[in-house]
Amino acid sequence: MTGRHHLFIPGPTNVPDRLLRAMHRAQEDHRSATFPALTRSILGRLPAIVGSTAATPFVFPASGSAMWEAALVNTLNPGARLLAVRFGQFSHLFIQTARNLGYHVDVIEVPWGEGASPELIEAALREDTERNIEGVLLVHNETATGVTSDVAAVRAAMDREDHPALLFVDGVSSIASLAFAMDAWRVDCAITGSQKGFMLPAGLGILYCSPRVMQRLDSVTTPRAYFDLRPMRANNEQGFFPSTPALSLLWGLDEALTMLLDEGMEQVVARHARLAEGVRRAVHAWGLSLCATRKEWYSNTVSAVVVPEGADARAVIQVAFDRWNLALGSGLTQLAGKVFRIGHMGDVNELMLAGALTGVELALQDSGVAVTPGSGVAAASSWWRETTPRQLT
Repeated sequence: MTGRHHLFIPGPTNVPDRLLRAMHRAQEDHRSATFPALTRSILGRLPAIVGSTAATPFVFPASGSAMWEAALVNTLNPGARLLAVRFGQFSHLFIQTARNLGYHVDVIEVPWGEGASPELIEAALREDTERNIEGVLLVHNETATGVTSDVAAVRAAMDREDHPALLFVDGVSSIASLAFAMDAWRVDCAITGSQKGFMLPAGLGILYCSPRVMQRLDSVTTPRAYFDLRPMRANNEQGFFPSTPALSLLWGLDEALTMLLDEGMEQVVARHARLAEGVRRAVHAWGLSLCATRKEWYSNTVSAVVVPEGADARAVIQVAFDRWNLALGSGLTQLAGKVFRIGHMGDVNELMLAGALTGVELALQDSGVAVTPGSGVAAASSWWRETTPRQLT
């Protein structure tokens, strides 16, 4: 098929040419005297992405999901009790990872399409009079449903109960795209990967640890090997890594940090919010609805669109790919066939999204879903014309 493929799944996202050029270079000696300059450039700037001056970042040749494990085994002793909210596929997998590692997880079930309830978390912590719960697991942006939860409200709920539990936040599809205030929210472990807001291929797991977590590393007795932060900490302090790093991805990450920080994180957040609102207006113009059930939960990185009764979202996704060269995200587990997902994070602008929305309209019509041709694109473009990217001075 001629022309460029349109990738609008919620990760991996489009890799800008600038980052492709940064990664396209010969391999180098990762033990050389000059290598620490790269390590320090990356580790020194990563905290700014999550609004932190205190966090210690770690970068593994892995994925965001792997950082679930790294966060847990380095901070909790065997058999620890945790609290989590399950409201989508990735919060489910976070819980499953903890249980597979031998931790006990109390689960608050919330309907898919809603966000994590600070009130239910507060109530569960209030009942924990013996303070046996050692950690709260929270997915900031549930990619399966297009729902963003309020981390600040969860932290406030924990504070009202004066509960000492650690706060673990999965920010895989939020960090580097949505507002994230690690210090202000007092997040203990923030988890992400390279393939979404950082605009890189998958392959890097990034873990941010608070000072409170760093103080626990040497006292935790859980067996650790590859994801042991202690040798990583010791090597990073010298500008190196304990095992062979993913060099090409590190060069890309260094350049991605330059792109993000040159744009400014406030501007990055504002850009994602403005573009996402255009997508939502398109969805409503088609007469469709979002999986997220309330506006305050709408995600600015991914929209999960519910197809009408009797339609199959899988058919929409298939015809979009086969006929229109457009990749959309599928519905996962209980949402399979019910939703398709439009990713709008990372390296994206108005005209890129307009092309994707045109493809969605065509695929919907080809799949028998009645939409007015051009209606969604018109609604989105009108919004983008009426607004302008926020310019910071």
